[in-house]
Amino acid sequence: MNQQETFMQRCLQLAEKGLGQTGSNPLVGAVVVHNNRIIGEGYHRSFGGPHAEVLAIESVRNKDLLRASTLYVNLEPCSHHGKTPPCTDLIMASNIPHIVVGTVDPSSKVKGKGIDRLRRSGCQVDLGVLATESQSMNCRFFTYHEKMRPYIILKWAESSDGYIDIIRKPEDPIGPNWISGPLERILVHQWRSQEQGLLVGSTTVRTDDPALDVRLWPGRSPIRMVIDKDLKIDTHHKIYNREQKTIVFNSKKMEVDQTIHFVALDFSGSVWPQIMKFLYEEEMVSIMVEGGAKTLQSLIDAALWDEARVFRGSQLFKAGVPAPRIIGQQPSLYKTWDTWLEMFQNNLDISINRPFHQIIQ
Repeated sequence: MNQQETFMQRCLQLAEKGLGQTGSNPLVGAVVVHNNRIIGEGYHRSFGGPHAEVLAIESVRNKDLLRASTLYVNLEPCSHHGKTPPCTDLIMASNIPHIVVGTVDPSSKVKGKGIDRLRRSGCQVDLGVLATESQSMNCRFFTYHEKMRPYIILKWAESSDGYIDIIRKPEDPIGPNWISGPLERILVHQWRSQEQGLLVGSTTVRTDDPALDVRLWPGRSPIRMVIDKDLKIDTHHKIYNREQKTIVFNSKKMEVDQTIHFVALDFSGSVWPQIMKFLYEEEMVSIMVEGGAKTLQSLIDAALWDEARVFRGSQLFKAGVPAPRIIGQQPSLYKTWDTWLEMFQNNLDISINRPFHQIIQ
């Protein structure tokens, strides 16, 4: 790496610390460099909180040094009033002469306006340092603004012979039929904490009764979502425990009952365009989909996915519910603890695919 790339890499390391905390906002890190030494740094810590550039500038003890410093940031500084003032205002007021930016902000509110404003004020702005890595860091944010839908991660576990579940009998107890091990389950809860929403189908709720929370990992539980066309799920299931916001997509009613939000859809055709529109309007930039097989396969068939994370266990079911299939994609394969993890990435978005260290930590 050259010098600029080294400092931009530090921005990316800082940005990643905000994963799961910034809501619909991007992951941004910033460093202030004077005479080839970092004198200030910061990252966007939480939705509605100060931006990375503000925290980096505020952390500089001797503000006189800012006049001869360079600010590095992995995403274009904002130039509009939102929950916080424009970062460009503070940068210009601080008389920072040189700004190095990883990539342009794809949102319509920014999209080059911040860079243009800084340049018109007399600042030197270098653009495109570690651009691919900067886009990759904000794959959720880029997908949301460019495709007008959330970034979609599919996750399931399957037996070694390709089944996602056994054939359930009426007398079988309600609960999961575990394929992965306890450490894989902790990892899944970590993944859940990084996304805004978690979606399943009604069959998964009726057979497994999942809580869909992050009880095994410190962090924020995602918004629970279930597709239940005819509202057949009994209210004794965990998704109705009112411990976190839950959205029930159905065909019968549109109402809010405390933390339970019923959203009516037209089931005469595909519901996915309606769900994507709803989630976009709710500013949900990422969701994880954990089943069941029908729900997962329908998203694959509709090309509505960005990553798939598949645990393959050692069990032989010999019969059961066939696991979803992604045709024409070659996964990356990693050994976890009790399983193998297959990682698929949608090749249509190869420019924003993320490295494995950002998936399993």
